[in-house]
Amino acid sequence: AVVRELCFRRTMERPFRRLPRCHNSLTTALLVDTYQITMAYAYWRNGSHNRFASFDLFFRKNPFNGEFTVFAGLEECLRFVSNFHFTDADINYLRNEPFARAMDSAFFDHLAKLDCSQLRILSQLEGNIVFPRVPLIRVEGPLLVAQLLETPLLALVNYASLVATNAARHRIMAGECATLLEFGLRRAQGTDGGVSASRYAFLGGFDGTSNLEAGRQFGIPCKGTHAHSYVQSFMGFRDIIDQRLQKSDGSWCSNFVALVKEQLQILVETKEQLPEGIRLLDTNKGELAAFTSYAIAFPSSFLALVDTYDVLRSGLPNFLAVSLALRQCGYQPLGIRIDSGDLSYLSIQARQIMRAVEEALGDVRAGGFSNLGITASNDIHEEVLYSLNRHGHSITAFGIGTHLVTCLRQPALGCVYKLVDIDGSPRIKLSEDAEKITIPGKKEAYRLYLKNGEPVVDVMIQVGEAKPEIAQRILCLHPFISSKRAYVSASHVERLHHLVWDGLNGGIPFNLDLSLSTARARCMSTIKTMRPDHLRYSNPTPYKVSVSEQLYDFIHKLWLEEAPIGEIV
Repeated sequence: AVVRELCFRRTMERPFRRLPRCHNSLTTALLVDTYQITMAYAYWRNGSHNRFASFDLFFRKNPFNGEFTVFAGLEECLRFVSNFHFTDADINYLRNEPFARAMDSAFFDHLAKLDCSQLRILSQLEGNIVFPRVPLIRVEGPLLVAQLLETPLLALVNYASLVATNAARHRIMAGECATLLEFGLRRAQGTDGGVSASRYAFLGGFDGTSNLEAGRQFGIPCKGTHAHSYVQSFMGFRDIIDQRLQKSDGSWCSNFVALVKEQLQILVETKEQLPEGIRLLDTNKGELAAFTSYAIAFPSSFLALVDTYDVLRSGLPNFLAVSLALRQCGYQPLGIRIDSGDLSYLSIQARQIMRAVEEALGDVRAGGFSNLGITASNDIHEEVLYSLNRHGHSITAFGIGTHLVTCLRQPALGCVYKLVDIDGSPRIKLSEDAEKITIPGKKEAYRLYLKNGEPVVDVMIQVGEAKPEIAQRILCLHPFISSKRAYVSASHVERLHHLVWDGLNGGIPFNLDLSLSTARARCMSTIKTMRPDHLRYSNPTPYKVSVSEQLYDFIHKLWLEEAPIGEIV
């Protein structure tokens, strides 16, 4: 009780906080497009730089032909905002750029004093499932500073949300029970892309990564076995220098190689009890030596890559021989990894053989072999998972790289950052393409739930408008298509936007949990509330995004006021 009281008092004494710098040192005040600086100068030159502006960061279409998106990148945005300022080196660089040489030197003095202490930022929470048009982030404050945040915030949200969404889609397709491992570092767009992909794949539902740097920075579990090169480096048992293995009870097996040979011979003698097609007499001896060496190094976590030469005729029999030897020493193997070939067929055959070995040799020698892990890592993506589910497989874990981290199906999310209010006057961006028309003014958003716990619609209202209440009959309208409307009586109402930055009061609310584990848990739990037809791979049902009747009327009133009137002569 005393500890809780002290924690409460400390929270009350410092209700706001700031974060350390972004994990990537390149995320500086100069991580902007040139036009942000030219606009900033024009605002300053015009004396309008301190006008109170509101910007919405949002996207227009869900990625990957799907109907949901996972919001990610908020913590990095707040790290950036916490430390935003132009250094002396930044200012000197800008002064000497050709486009800036004609600028008044007093402008650079103004830039040098800028920070985010005058801004307020409201945002959806990281890991939340989000939908088009509903703002992910709203930035309020002096026009010049708010404008300068455009590109860095977009850069920090776009890729993060895209990877997290891609990961979540793979998790849905693989199912809750499968282990998903991110193996994409070597195929990522640069080192930062690799580390960021590991982080946001974990947020989206993956269980671990091969990337040790990401594991160090973000506490993500790291997994890995060996490559084909390790197997190829062995030509036979003569390449094993130390053939001893310490047993689980602390005693020693003085010649583990001899024990492996003995277990291989036992497999040969039980060949008739095993499925047809498995060869036990002529496995690759270099591969067997490699597996033996690796088991000596990692007896309690032995998992072998079995497709260097032939999965069923060499890799699997060699794995089983070494695994039986490990069992004699008190250890349980973990399983195999397959990195090529027909994953459906090979995994099913491997599972049948593992079961047959356990049945033939019994629990004492081969207990648990029926449930050994089978990891697949052969250029896997969402469509491959979909096909495996249709045709059947026995895979328990997937290592996924290229298609996950590069988001090959869709390389960009397409978030935008639009001015929606200036000095209390709502602004609208018009276009012949209705999809690109913005929803003007400062808005709040709420998610309405039905009695069964499923969310049915996200509705935006004007700031100051009465918020939706439970059991209240609310008219929800499509922002631009008048015929798309419905009354909703919600059993639960969730506020989507939260204060995440209050510069005047010191920064980030102290009780705002920005941890990766919390964002990951939020992503997983929110997905579970969604209707399956919103999440399915083929032809998913669009989730409803609406506006209140009051906001609908205002949008169309402002639209008519701002649109020029044509004249036909």
